[in-house]
Amino acid sequence: MHDARVRVGRALRLVLLIALALLFLVPFYLLVRNGLASEEDITSPDWTFFPSTLHFSNVTELFRDSTVPMARSLLNSALIAVLTTLGTLLLASLAGYGLARIPYRYANHVFYAILATLMVPAAVTFVPSFVLVSSLGWVSTLRGLIVPTLFSAFACFVFRQYFLGFPRELEDAARVDGLGYWRTYWRVVVPNTRPVFAAVGTIVFIGAWNSFLWPLVIGQDRQAWTVQVALASFSTSQVIRLHELFVAAAVSILPLLVVFLFFQRWIVAGVERSGIDD
Repeated sequence: MHDARVRVGRALRLVLLIALALLFLVPFYLLVRNGLASEEDITSPDWTFFPSTLHFSNVTELFRDSTVPMARSLLNSALIAVLTTLGTLLLASLAGYGLARIPYRYANHVFYAILATLMVPAAVTFVPSFVLVSSLGWVSTLRGLIVPTLFSAFACFVFRQYFLGFPRELEDAARVDGLGYWRTYWRVVVPNTRPVFAAVGTIVFIGAWNSFLWPLVIGQDRQAWTVQVALASFSTSQVIRLHELFVAAAVSILPLLVVFLFFQRWIVAGVERSGIDD
């Protein structure tokens, strides 16, 4: 009887997981289905699983659209996401390592001040940040889109928690060999903390790729648009180009899927070992 209940429970959990997985895949199905359909198929009251004719020309039409520089927007988003991720990893990991390892009387006070910034709404700092970027002449430039977003208090917190649990024996051995804090960090700590770097880097990359409001305000020139701003341009008060919007949305999430699928095991490992729940 007990074995039968166990099997039934496992079967129910499996059915539930399959149902949830299918529900999760519904938005992706809609993107592909509507992206390869005509405007008439998308707005038709008679729904079909897939249109009778798949319009693969919608993809080429998207990149040939002269009103929206989609290729340039994808390139801008890629540059911004990659550079933001690298810069954030460098700054946050150095800050986290310094707070965790370098003796300093006010280290805890600095750490608490950094945590306090997490409670400040982004809307409060938005206008001062824009005024500063504008006064520097960085509007519609990659510098204006990247530099103000480089430091992340959350990333600093994760690194600091992770480094607190890092084996001190490895660092002591490095100092016996004559390495200082910088070379110990670069040669010993970084190579042995890849999970947390991959986890934080993935989160930062996804956040930078999906950022909309800051690129919308700073990227005033069309050549400085990111992919999210380009997506918004397909829906205006004059006309809504549904097939291009769906194709563009499908294209825009492909890099995120690749990054997430490649680093998913590192994300789990990094979060588990970062000590966030301590």
